[in-house]
Amino acid sequence: MKKNKRDFSDRVYSVVRKIPRGKVMTYAEVAKAAGKPHASRAVGYWMSKNYNPKIPCHRVIRSDGTIGDYNRGGPSRKAELLLMERKR
Repeated sequence: MKKNKRDFSDRVYSVVRKIPRGKVMTYAEVAKAAGKPHASRAVGYWMSKNYNPKIPCHRVIRSDGTIGDYNRGGPSRKAELLLMERKR
């Protein structure tokens, strides 16, 4: 992987790690916070490649407020996790 791609993915994962339990950010908000405001699709790509449970990619949603996909159980599992976190 090229260094600039790795740097961006590291920044994306760093931003996502900081999303508090019970809160969400959009792919666009994560991209902006990671320094590339027009890279929301790249954020989606990196979320789809994440299998590290310490990176809560289920907290990243679409700009229209819908859930989007989730690589560890699909959208229904993502919605379930978000609901559980909001109840705590």
